[in-house]
Amino acid sequence: MCGIVGIVAKTHVNQVIYDALTVLQHRGQDAAGIVTSYGGKFYLRKDNGLASDVFRTRHMQRLIGSMGIGHVRYPTAGSSSSAEAQPFYVNSPYGITLAHNGNLTNSEQLAEDIYRADLRHVNTTSDSEVLLNVFAHELQRENKNQLKPNPDMIFDAVKRVHNRVRGGYAVVSMICGYGIIAFRDPNGIRPAIYGSRETENGTEYMVASESVALDAAGFKIERDIAPGEAIIITEQGELFTRQCAANTQLAPCIFEHVYFARPDSIIDGMSVYKARLHMGKKLAEKIMRERPEHDIDVVIPIPDTSRSSALELANRLGVKFREGFMKNRYIGRTFIMPGQQQRKKSVKQKLNALELEFRGKNVLLVDDSIVRGTTCEQIIEMAREAGAAKVYFASAAPAVRYPNVYGIDMPAKEEFIAHDRSTEEIAAEIGADWLIYQELEDLVEACLEGSNTDAKQFDCSVFNGEYITGDIDEAYFARLQELRNDASKSKRNTVENVAIDLHNDSQS
Repeated sequence: MCGIVGIVAKTHVNQVIYDALTVLQHRGQDAAGIVTSYGGKFYLRKDNGLASDVFRTRHMQRLIGSMGIGHVRYPTAGSSSSAEAQPFYVNSPYGITLAHNGNLTNSEQLAEDIYRADLRHVNTTSDSEVLLNVFAHELQRENKNQLKPNPDMIFDAVKRVHNRVRGGYAVVSMICGYGIIAFRDPNGIRPAIYGSRETENGTEYMVASESVALDAAGFKIERDIAPGEAIIITEQGELFTRQCAANTQLAPCIFEHVYFARPDSIIDGMSVYKARLHMGKKLAEKIMRERPEHDIDVVIPIPDTSRSSALELANRLGVKFREGFMKNRYIGRTFIMPGQQQRKKSVKQKLNALELEFRGKNVLLVDDSIVRGTTCEQIIEMAREAGAAKVYFASAAPAVRYPNVYGIDMPAKEEFIAHDRSTEEIAAEIGADWLIYQELEDLVEACLEGSNTDAKQFDCSVFNGEYITGDIDEAYFARLQELRNDASKSKRNTVENVAIDLHNDSQS
């Protein structure tokens, strides 16, 4: 998962983009990058690390210009090398830079086509660089020796991009000296929204992954970018929109509401905060159906994403809600970390149990989801060490049994704790006295309830194995497993470290 932002303003945009990236930092802590445009030139800074680590005063001073794009990243099927930090750049035609949130499911075939047919070369394993080259090639086909493109040329190029690529993607791109282009996959899997603000010098526009980035920068939300739609914002502030794909549908990734998005965001007309409250309500109803005589003394959330669900669950059950874990906020999300040993170590570093809330009590721990089971197993052990009499565990999402192929770095399915296990077997594996999962239909209702959305369905593939693009087969999963299992990631990291050492040696 990644965060993207693009701004066309009347003054320098470096600070606004940086601030937006810090607001979107929850979407990726692996790398960050900003590109601005001024005087027919691009100005780029990107590297591994948090936005606050990547951008220093000297970098910000060089990022001049009144339009630019930014990106925060964590790796999916690609590597975590700093060479794959975004945005990417090509110089033909015009000079184009691009940042992308999502995953292309046919990136290997596209890379081959780019090399053999488009006569272009990609330097990394990133599907974002592939996407950039596909877009650049299609735009070059439209180039009639014009010094600058026009909206019709760009929209036609985006239309052909949609025809060639598969998967989930939200894109923000910038053409040097012209403007910013943003577009979204035909199924609307990955989110994108735009807004505006009025200034003394005219209207400014901003595109971002989540509405919270617009709110923080003082932009008024206009609307979500529709599935398959492209928008163009020229350097002069002109706005153009067009539907560029056929057979579109709005089927957003439901895991945005479960885990990734900030609770103060509104995605496709759905409040993430309200959705999580409703998840807690649905869980409480299921508990009352299955265990009306429950002996739960206290409900405790696993910080931070599950807090809203846990609070509403406690209210509905009529039991106490307590904060039982204190969080160290300087440790990253564990299920996206590269190795099992590192994940186990980070859980202990990230959370500390408050014994006062556990001693002698039957506690219900609530988490947003269970993926590998590493975190919840460690947390249950911590609760018992703190003196809990019984430890129950509730997941605000159904059992995760299938990989996400649209931009969330989940493991191979054999590494899921729910793979080939019943709920009772999972409970025994993580050490819980009782385990309860959300029902999928309840999760969908929780997201739709009280919302103002055109969505009638979601991509729920991580729960039901039904992939909305319809192009995922066992051969794809076999390739994905090679890329995503812990052994493969460890091998890639070793190769990258050797390459970095060799590079450093050659410079010394």
